[in-house]
Amino acid sequence: MPADSRMLVVEEPGLVGFRPTPPEARPEDGTFDVEAVYSGLSAGTELAFVKGTHPQLTRGWDAELGLFGEDDAPAGYPVLRWGYLQVGRIVASRTPAFGTGELVAMTYGHREHYRADPLADRVVVLPDDLDPVLGIYVAHMGPICANGLLHAAAELHGAGARSLGDGVAGLRVAVTGAGVVGLLTALFARTHGAREVVVVDPTPQRREVAGKLGFATLDPETEDVATVLKTRWRHRPGDRGADVVFQCRGLAASLGLALRLLRPQGTVIDLAFYQAGADALRLGEEFHHNGLSLRCAQIGRMPRGLAHTWDRERLSAETIGLLRTEGDAIRQHLITDLVPIEQAPELITAIAERRRHVLQAVFTFPTTP
Repeated sequence: MPADSRMLVVEEPGLVGFRPTPPEARPEDGTFDVEAVYSGLSAGTELAFVKGTHPQLTRGWDAELGLFGEDDAPAGYPVLRWGYLQVGRIVASRTPAFGTGELVAMTYGHREHYRADPLADRVVVLPDDLDPVLGIYVAHMGPICANGLLHAAAELHGAGARSLGDGVAGLRVAVTGAGVVGLLTALFARTHGAREVVVVDPTPQRREVAGKLGFATLDPETEDVATVLKTRWRHRPGDRGADVVFQCRGLAASLGLALRLLRPQGTVIDLAFYQAGADALRLGEEFHHNGLSLRCAQIGRMPRGLAHTWDRERLSAETIGLLRTEGDAIRQHLITDLVPIEQAPELITAIAERRRHVLQAVFTFPTTP
């Protein structure tokens, strides 16, 4: 591992900088060394560390009980390992499972070099026919979105679900939130046979990208989105609205809107990460009177009954399939900023302070082709 290798660190709220990568122990058999090629910024989760709003900064997480608690030690600052959209090249391998020179998708954070243990780290070898920059989505972000569709399939078919299309094929789908998660989810839904997909977002730049990807869009700040969609989407008398809504914006008001868009007894599949309260969520209105359901599609869990046939490896394979189909459009419209890693602290701070808008920023390295 090079002595001058660096990693990106959140030192305290609003302060992002570089630290030397801690020296590695002597290489062990079974490990391999990765040199960074691309590292994507996940604006929702990662900016929460920069802004100081991530719950793990102030409350400890008990993985066994599945509870946040005041008495458990929070992660706190500095945040040394963050980010999960990495593509690297193996420069030295001590395992026959992975060869030197292979490009791999991983989740090792924003650092120039990393020593990987394939028994502990997720590693997905990228196929030769895939644009390497698209590989940032393969290990984690794409599976997040694919898992949303899998949860929709489980809602309709339970353990009988066989395909990501089982929850959307032939159905009318709304997506609230046109960030990366929302747009990739919308692409998954269309690819797997949704009858219609409408993307709802208040940000003009994001609606523009959604439009370039071929989706109809609505602005919740200037249009009565619920009335528009329920007027358009009629199933039978007294039964109007979206068959399923994928909620991909981390605001309670967006979740409230998602519930309003549903037909009676429909389900919101929630992929958002909420960092504030839920004062705007009115469960005594449409949620109660239309008998709606809310399902959290968190990447750490497959739907019950499907965990024996689905895992993250299969979701990564589905992601590669989507990228092969839609990769040119994603590369052209979704990845908005390619930035040298040296400029990362300035860019991240500007985004966190709302001085800069990006959809998908990707950091490049001296070894990037």
